Amino acid sequence: MDLSTTYMGLSLSSPLVAGASPLTMQLDTVRQLEDAGASAVVLGSLFEEQIEHEAAELEHYLHYGADRWAESLSYFPEVDEFRLGAEEYLEHVAKCREAVDIPVIASLNGVSARGWVQYAEKIEQAGASGLELNVYYIPTRADVGAAAVEEVYATILGAVRDAVSTNMPVAMKLSPFFSNIASIAARLDEGGARGLVLFNRFYQPDIDPKALEVKLDVELSTSADSLLPLRWIAILHGRLTASLAASSGVHTGADVAKLILAGADVTLLCSALLRNGPAHVSTLREELLELAGSHGYESVAQMRGVLSQGKCPEPSAYERGNYLKALTRFGMTATFE
Repeated sequence: MDLSTTYMGLSLSSPLVAGASPLTMQLDTVRQLEDAGASAVVLGSLFEEQIEHEAAELEHYLHYGADRWAESLSYFPEVDEFRLGAEEYLEHVAKCREAVDIPVIASLNGVSARGWVQYAEKIEQAGASGLELNVYYIPTRADVGAAAVEEVYATILGAVRDAVSTNMPVAMKLSPFFSNIASIAARLDEGGARGLVLFNRFYQPDIDPKALEVKLDVELSTSADSLLPLRWIAILHGRLTASLAASSGVHTGADVAKLILAGADVTLLCSALLRNGPAHVSTLREELLELAGSHGYESVAQMRGVLSQGKCPEPSAYERGNYLKALTRFGMTATFE
């Protein structure tokens, strides 16, 4: 079976892409992911706060003692004592591109259109095959309307598109909390996004009732989390020029198959790899091949979108029309002990 696919204009050997995680920030692990069959890797994000903090630190060193005497150059830190994390990120991009043959997609994480977006140009120069923009924005003010939230995404995309060449594909990682996901998806598609990643899985704070503290825990996804991206990928398939990437809840070959049938071009693997290690990519590949083969599919292209809303025999299944039916069916089958 031909597993090849295209994402953001990049030709990939399969829809199995290693998503942004700590695993992709280690060169040895990136090599292991390629060996296991990952068709591309998305590096962990370079954060806006990280860039701005280090820029301020550099400014401090450049001016420290400058108003005292000419020998103030001696105040400059030694190279081994002062190393920009942002620069190290660029080095990691370059090393990954040299170490593996699969595409290496970098990631920027921020919430404004300030100077940090200029790192997109440096990331391109470092050799990245593409760039994923992870806009981690949770508005909390009541006077910030839906249009203002959408404008944040559109403005950042525009700033980055202006900073890189036309050959650099840019993907936007979306939140699932827009008033109308179809609308913002179309706007970003028109704005030059070559890919849309559905969805950004925001980490939720928890409360420790004994210690009376707010705590931050990282909860890995389960297969059930794939249902939200599946729904919207099925709705958006065929309506956009941008590629569609499924993120969240991709743990089994069946998860991958379902998302492709909905219309995904690629599936991003994160929690499954953190739980099972890089070799799990190979397991998913074998499961996908077995499942697709059992239905007579000869390629991923043949599978893609077969059960999208536009092609589904019952398109209302993705909308309100199936809501009452689902609840009624559950009520008729539920049992209690």
